[in-house]
Amino acid sequence: MSRPIKCRRVEFIPVNQTFYPHLENREEVILTVEEIEAIRLSDLEGMEQDACADSMGISRGTFQRIINAARQKLADALVRGKIIRIEGGNYEISGHPGERQGRGRRFRHEQH
Repeated sequence: MSRPIKCRRVEFIPVNQTFYPHLENREEVILTVEEIEAIRLSDLEGMEQDACADSMGISRGTFQRIINAARQKLADALVRGKIIRIEGGNYEISGHPGERQGRGRRFRHEQH
C-alpha cells in the first residue's frame, strides 16, 4: 500500500492554463498545478529549493521530484512542439492575507 499524497500549498493559479504551438501536433503534456508552482518559485522567483519546499509545505526531496518532473515535461513540450495543459494535482491555495479567492480551500484532481 502506497503512502497517501500530502496536499501541497500553492499561491498562484495561472490564468492561461493551455498553451498551443503553431504546428499541427495535437499531442499534450499535462502539468499539475503544483508542478507549475514549483517552476514559479524556483525558476521565476529564484528561490532556493529549501525555501520552495517550505513554501509548498513539503519535504525538499518531494520538491526535487516535482521540479524535475515539471522540467522534463516542459522540455518535452517545447522541443517536440506539444500542447502544454495545466490541470489537476493535489494542492491547497494558501494565498496572502486579504485575498479572497480560494483561500484555504483544498483541491485534489485526478489526472486522466
